[in-house]
Amino acid sequence: MPIITSPHEFNVGDLFVDLNGCTGRSLYLKCEGFNFAGSIKIKAATEMIDAAELDGTLRPGATLVESSSGNLGVALSLVATSRGYRFICVTDSRCTLGARQLMQTLGAEVHVITEPHPKDGLLGARIAHVRRLCAEGDDRVWLNQYANAGNWQAHYRTTGPQIANSFPDADVAFIGAGTTGTLMGCARYLREHCPGMRVVAIDTVGSVTFGTPAAPRMIPGLGTGVRPALLDESYVDDVVHVPELATVRMCRRLVRAGFLFGGSTGTVVAGALNWLDRHAHGENLTAVAVSPDLGDRYLDTVYHDQWVADLYGDAALAPPAALGS
Repeated sequence: MPIITSPHEFNVGDLFVDLNGCTGRSLYLKCEGFNFAGSIKIKAATEMIDAAELDGTLRPGATLVESSSGNLGVALSLVATSRGYRFICVTDSRCTLGARQLMQTLGAEVHVITEPHPKDGLLGARIAHVRRLCAEGDDRVWLNQYANAGNWQAHYRTTGPQIANSFPDADVAFIGAGTTGTLMGCARYLREHCPGMRVVAIDTVGSVTFGTPAAPRMIPGLGTGVRPALLDESYVDDVVHVPELATVRMCRRLVRAGFLFGGSTGTVVAGALNWLDRHAHGENLTAVAVSPDLGDRYLDTVYHDQWVADLYGDAALAPPAALGS
């Protein structure tokens, strides 16, 4: 019987959904949403806070300040309140209502940025606001998830080994790219321990991460308006860019099978199936994809008919095809 004393101690790391029956592909979805923060970000949040405490950057009475589109903000809110720190999350108007409310319930102060930076978009504006907040007090600590090595080291220690242990002979792993912490940690581990496994990054159309043009994006999670400092493309074998409409449709296809996943998961699965359709060449490749979170925080966006119709048109509300069709 597991007994814990801190919320971050609980995280289901070995749960995979077999999508073969509904996609016709040997695609296994690693579910990372079963923890008290509700997403894979609990790993990075814990790792970065642990490291900051160890090196003396983070001391009792400090205030954490961080930029987040939602999930890391929730994870930091949870860890911060359990350890007695104040936390200020700087997010933007794309952050879901559910994520904002959860952060506030956990005691965080949430600042919502609505005006983008002229060059670096909403992310650039968020980072500029973080810098201003940190300049206001010596007790404020910015972990900087975009450049913090703990972000990828968390996944080198956990997510990468979990994939390798469960599917050592998989042909390909599909991993979403946001800050690229999950991508880099898994890719580094798999390169060392499963060199025959290809790593395919899944990004969203409009993200500048891999050198493609910036464009408006409305679904938080994957993609970025500023190239991540953590990214090392030498560890990535291929990249798939997924339009947001495909993300919405995939989420709604998955939920017809009873799986309520978040927007990032819809993007990853859509990208994985796209890549497999183009590269499998009749082979029954075994593939693993990482699902960052569940869909309960997207009920007012991806799963809300009016929100979808307003952004992507009424055609986006057409009944989705059954998975595998």
